[in-house]
Amino acid sequence: MNDSVRYFDSQDPRTGGNSLICGLCPNRCSIPLGGAGRCRVRKNNGGRGELPFQGYITAMAEDPIEKKPLYHFRPGSSVLSVGFAGCNLRCPFCQNWHISQNTDCPGAFSSPGELTEAAARRGCTELAYTYSEPLVHFEFLVAAMALARKAGIANVLVTNGCISEEPAREILDLTDAVNVDLKSFSETTYKNTLGGSLDCVLGFIRAARDLGVHTEITTLIVPDLNDSPDETGEIIDFIASLSPDIPWHLSAYHPAFNWNAPPTDPFALAEIARRAKEKLHFVYVGNLPGFDNETRCTGCGAVLVSRRGYRTEIPGLAADKLPGHKGCSCASCGKTAPIIP
Repeated sequence: MNDSVRYFDSQDPRTGGNSLICGLCPNRCSIPLGGAGRCRVRKNNGGRGELPFQGYITAMAEDPIEKKPLYHFRPGSSVLSVGFAGCNLRCPFCQNWHISQNTDCPGAFSSPGELTEAAARRGCTELAYTYSEPLVHFEFLVAAMALARKAGIANVLVTNGCISEEPAREILDLTDAVNVDLKSFSETTYKNTLGGSLDCVLGFIRAARDLGVHTEITTLIVPDLNDSPDETGEIIDFIASLSPDIPWHLSAYHPAFNWNAPPTDPFALAEIARRAKEKLHFVYVGNLPGFDNETRCTGCGAVLVSRRGYRTEIPGLAADKLPGHKGCSCASCGKTAPIIP
C-alpha cells in the first residue's frame, strides 16, 4: 500500500481479502478491486489504496470570509477558497452536487505548495478548504495545511464533520477556524437520507471546541426534513450546551439536485432564529434578504460588526485589541467579544 495513503485499515476477510476497508470516516467502506468508496475518490487499485484525485482542484475563488460563512473570525478579510471532487455523504438537496457527487468535472491538479503560493500571491491571509467535502482528501489536506501554517496563512475548514476520531483530531490540530454543517439532529435522517452519522458529527464539533479551534455551525433548513420545533430545539440546546457564544448560521433551502420540495419559508426561518436567540447570543440568517446580521455586544447592545450583504465594517471593536490578539472587546463598554480579529 502506498505510504502516502492512510486509513485503509485492512483487507476485508468477508470478500476473501480482495476488498479494502477504508476507516477514514464512519462509513467504513469495503472497497472491491477496481472500485471506490462512497466518496468516489478513495480507491482500491490491485489491493492497494489509491488516491487518483489527490490535489484535483475543481473550484478556486477569492471570497470574503463571511461567505464561508464565518462571522466571528477575521471579519472583513479575504480568503482563498479551494474545492475538490467527491463527498462521503449523499445529501439529495446538495447545492454543489456537480462536484460533490461527481468526479468527472472540470479541474486541475495542484500541489499543496501551489495553493499556499496562490494565497500569498493574492494577499489572502486565509486558505479555505470548502465547496464539496475536503475531509475525503485527508492526506492532501494535512500536507496543504501544514505548509499554509508554516507560511503564516490561517487554515479554514468548511465541512460536514463526518470523519473518524483519530483523523479528525489530526486535521483539527492544523485548523484555525471551522464551519461545520450540522444538517439534522436525527440519527435516522443522517443514516437513511444523508448517508452519514449524527454522533460522528457531534463528536467532531466537540473535538474542535476541545482543541481550541474557532467554531461556527451552519444548518440548511429543509422543510419537512429538519425544521420541526422539536428538532431545531435540539440543535439549539446542543449548541448552547457547548457555548451560547458559538455562532449559528441558518440557511434557506432551495430546490436542487434530487430534492424538489418548495423552498424554505422565510417566516419559518425567522421563527427558528427568534427561538434560537433565547439561548444563543449570535444567530444569523444567510442567503435571504431582509434579516439583521449585525453582531452586537452582549453587554450593551452596541454594533460590533456591521454587515450589508458581504460588505463588512467593524465600528464597535476596540482598536487597541485588534492587531495580534486572539479576541477583542466592545469599544463602548469594554466587554470581551468572542471574535478573532
